Amino acid sequence: MDSDGDGIGDINGITSRLDYLKDLGVDAALLSPIFRSPNHDFGYDVSDYYTIHHEYGTMEDFDLLLKKANELNIKIILDFVPNHTSNESEWFIKSSNKDEYYSDWYVWENGHLDAQGKRRPPNNWISVFSKSAWQYSPSRDQYYLHQFGVAQPDLNFRNPVVVEEIKNIMKYWLEKGIAGMRINAVNYIFEADKDLYGGRYPDEPITGKPGLGPDDYNFLNHIYTKDQDETYDLSSQFRDVFDAITLRDNLTRVLMTEAYTGIKNAVRYYGEGVYSDSHIPLNLALIEDLNKESDARDIKYAVDRWLTYKPLRKPANWVTGAHDKSRVASRFRPKLVDAFNMLVLLLPGIAITYMGEEIGMVNGFVPWTKTTDPLACNTDDPVNFIEVSRDPFRTPFQWSNGKNAGFSNAEKTWLPIADGFEHTNVEKQRSAVRSHYQVYRGLTALRTRPAFRLGRYESLALNNDVFAFKRWYKDDAYIVVMNFGNSYQVVNLTAFDLIFGQLEVEISSVHSSRSFSDDILANFLDLAAEEALVLRMQV
Repeated sequence: MDSDGDGIGDINGITSRLDYLKDLGVDAALLSPIFRSPNHDFGYDVSDYYTIHHEYGTMEDFDLLLKKANELNIKIILDFVPNHTSNESEWFIKSSNKDEYYSDWYVWENGHLDAQGKRRPPNNWISVFSKSAWQYSPSRDQYYLHQFGVAQPDLNFRNPVVVEEIKNIMKYWLEKGIAGMRINAVNYIFEADKDLYGGRYPDEPITGKPGLGPDDYNFLNHIYTKDQDETYDLSSQFRDVFDAITLRDNLTRVLMTEAYTGIKNAVRYYGEGVYSDSHIPLNLALIEDLNKESDARDIKYAVDRWLTYKPLRKPANWVTGAHDKSRVASRFRPKLVDAFNMLVLLLPGIAITYMGEEIGMVNGFVPWTKTTDPLACNTDDPVNFIEVSRDPFRTPFQWSNGKNAGFSNAEKTWLPIADGFEHTNVEKQRSAVRSHYQVYRGLTALRTRPAFRLGRYESLALNNDVFAFKRWYKDDAYIVVMNFGNSYQVVNLTAFDLIFGQLEVEISSVHSSRSFSDDILANFLDLAAEEALVLRMQV
């Protein structure tokens, strides 16, 4: 929400809408980066970790947000970016000028001359945003590493002074009153130790995937720039910072980690042996492992796989949307929005919702001329940029059918409002008898019951299209059943142990013909295409 009419969402805008989060049943809000930044990558290029970015407000505004959130018992969590800073950071400017203290704060390396006498980068490493991960700095006559944008130089975490400074930043914000942090791109923090390779960073091997050029990130297998073992030790050190503050008042400060990686690497962030790392290593399975073609078997596999790999006594977490990934209604189908919200909110563990998924927002259309995402701009391709652009998933939140969907009274918002906001907005869905918003609110209320907070879990792919899971605690049992197919299906829920007789509808998806308290026969349930239901066993 934009509070000051500049077309950009801000802290006071969030404060003004905290009541909405409370009504929705939300316990905590995770903000995208709010630190001072030139905004080449929307706050993921930080120039000063101790200052609020001016477009978002002031430190006083942030203190007010914390105060109001505290009154409503909503926790505030910050998105933290330790892998890199902005190239406009004072640290980087001093480092690039070989300041004695800051000289070794970033990953600097000598280039080499090729046969034609032309200057070349140290090796073949490629940025996530494509093209070389090395950028030449004339002031040092060296290259700096940037695993993301050119304006995002990587910090050198083999320098203990850097590690201590990052910990100090964490302490500063935790002591300010935030409830935790999400560590962004945690698995990029370390690169291979060049001392183990004769003092030079080794080339990464080529994947051999067809259709990729040497500027494409997936052209290489990133064995030296991602998922290094040292990352887990550092994550454990971060956890110690959080736990030290938790000990003062026994209020847990939550450490979250984001790593797009294989499942074995992902669950290592829970910690191993006596070491604790992340409270919430983000589970991206419902984003990464599923697509439009996925059926009930794929969903069962993705869900059960995470529950199998994670440590037995640590909580799972579920997320279907993110500012980097296509929205559920666009990635799958609009009628499946309620089914995916049922998964996120009723599976065992922590539920994480990206703003707008609770009302079924769709991807916006952002033309080349209005594209701001550096990942898209870096393609230099006004036609195919749309394949990588993240702007469509970041369009402003839709509060009403008024000007700019009620997000701002500015003439122009930072990204265009998505089409269809006249029908897909909070105001309309709040006043409707049936809507995605009403379903979501029903689910957040339901998840406070013992069967969902404490209960056990069992799942079945009843056929290729219908996925169902049972949650139960003592003799209170529920079946969540969803048809991911395009056709009518009949299923028998007595395939679950101790499910028989009649069940009662607790919640139904928006397009379902069923409503609250309707009776269902356990041995004969006819499901419409894309219908999803939460049923309670009658005892």
